Amino acid sequence: MATVERPQLSDEVVAHLRDRIMSGQLRPGERIRLEDVAEQLGVSITPVREALLTLRGFDMVELQPRRGYVVAPLSRQDIVDVFEVQAHIAGELAARVAGRAGEAELAELAATHKGIQRAAQGRRVAELERGEFEFHRALNRIASARKLSWLLHAATRYTPARFLSSDPAWRNGMLADHEALLAALTAHDPRAAREAMARHFTDGADRIVKHLDGLGVWGGSAG
Repeated sequence: MATVERPQLSDEVVAHLRDRIMSGQLRPGERIRLEDVAEQLGVSITPVREALLTLRGFDMVELQPRRGYVVAPLSRQDIVDVFEVQAHIAGELAARVAGRAGEAELAELAATHKGIQRAAQGRRVAELERGEFEFHRALNRIASARKLSWLLHAATRYTPARFLSSDPAWRNGMLADHEALLAALTAHDPRAAREAMARHFTDGADRIVKHLDGLGVWGGSAG
């Protein structure tokens, strides 16, 4: 397979490996071979190595003597903890948006949500992911809380976006959460906005945990 190089290619490799780890396709203790990943994605070794360094910084992989990179330990409680952090920060940001969003900003969010709806109905997963990213980025911009937004961005590095976006039940729940959030923002109700946003993240945690339970991921390490 021919190799290609694109800007920020290592970020794409990070996203690919993160989804595989958090969805149980790569299990705790399983070795990650750089050459295999490079061949699968049609890239050189360099972005794969850079991606693994990034993932090591987020404790998603470990570098072990004589084995190379392996998937780091991951427990059910780890999943719950990460998503609870996301829910808390995102909920606070949403509450702040409820207190300050103007008509133009609300219209922008509503228009982005409509685009996400169309992508979900058409099962255009990549487009849906981009729309979700833009929706949350707009919320964070309106909240005007630079450090909280940065912390949320760091926490969401653990989210397997492609895995969730491919789940029809998650898509339906996501759309319902967006609609509840937009209603709360329009009513300038911080409490309802916080609850709707927190539910958006904890639902993802519930789905991932249930999926990994079904795979028996917590039962042991891979070779």
